[in-house]
Amino acid sequence: MKFVCSQSDLNSNLSFVSRAVPSRPTHPILANVLVVADAQKKRVSLTAFDLSLGIESSFSADVTEEGKITLPAKLLNDIVSRLSEGEITIVAEEVEEDETLLVLLKSVSGQFQVRAMKADEFPPLPTIEDGESIELPIVILTEGLKGALFAASSDETKQVLTGVHLTGTQDSLEFAATDGHRLSVVQTTLQPSTDDDEPGDTTEMPNLEGFSLTIPARALRELERMIGGRPDTEAIALQVDDAQVVFELGQQRLTVRKLDGAYPNYQMLIPKNFSRTISLERKRLLTSLERVAVLADQKNNLVKCTFDSEEGQVSLSVETQDLGSAKESMPAEITGDSGEIAFNVKYLMDGLKALPAKDIQIQLNEGNQPVIFSPLGGLKMTYLVMPVQIVK
Repeated sequence: MKFVCSQSDLNSNLSFVSRAVPSRPTHPILANVLVVADAQKKRVSLTAFDLSLGIESSFSADVTEEGKITLPAKLLNDIVSRLSEGEITIVAEEVEEDETLLVLLKSVSGQFQVRAMKADEFPPLPTIEDGESIELPIVILTEGLKGALFAASSDETKQVLTGVHLTGTQDSLEFAATDGHRLSVVQTTLQPSTDDDEPGDTTEMPNLEGFSLTIPARALRELERMIGGRPDTEAIALQVDDAQVVFELGQQRLTVRKLDGAYPNYQMLIPKNFSRTISLERKRLLTSLERVAVLADQKNNLVKCTFDSEEGQVSLSVETQDLGSAKESMPAEITGDSGEIAFNVKYLMDGLKALPAKDIQIQLNEGNQPVIFSPLGGLKMTYLVMPVQIVK
């Protein structure tokens, strides 16, 4: 195998696929990245796979001898990222005496020799032959993931809660994530083409009636990187079967195993009626929260929220025995009785950062019942947080 490519192409594609390399591989080959050079297409593809998440990406190169080989992902990353910009020549050759595979990397500044492994042992990425296939506008995924992904559980023992649940209807796609303490639900609309669209921009919106699956949050974070910086007008191909989900965008492909198990009926958790409603500016609430949170005790990480309907004011306060206290107030429109409630600072900040609006609405009832945060206008998003009991 022999090819010449640019350092920037190799570096960016290698960095992207290497995120699927396991930190503790169950087999030595999984610590490697598969390199395939195609002389006919004049392209080089890179693949990494941890048996659950697989990422493949390709780029153009001057391939004089095609072939495939696997190289240690971390070592290759460390080398390529430190090379200066310009052309890199990669040559794979077998040492006859002991059948060792060696790969030579030549750049302007010098050369490196790296031991490699044959590609035969590298597991192939799963393919979907007869599954469902749809095209989704990137803007739908961007909105849905930004609003829901942060709320997924990081506790691997919670299995299905470590993913984001997608549910489709005829004209919408809903994203939901919960870790048992908070829940975020985003409903994105599948907009049909309008008269303002450019000629040729007549992508038919898919009918997602009955569409339902749960995708691991880790894979969706890589999907966010994959679609980041792409125009909202682009679409990504999505294929689904009983076990796998495949996302394809340009020369990049992400394959992931779906999460098994029934996702909780989260709609049952969202209250339908509220005794109090608070409307206020989101950014002001967030910046005030960030300031008082400096004094939050790491053990309980609590902030108390006091709302005064007569004064039209919301106050945030933090008291820590060993550090001190802090309090900030801001104007708000309040209906219902005055009162106070406490939240985990992190849960509150995460939700406020994700809510896509200038002004937000907070809906709540008495005591320890769920509190709902939602944007006033724009995207339809519901963020539910369980309050923390205030000890008098």
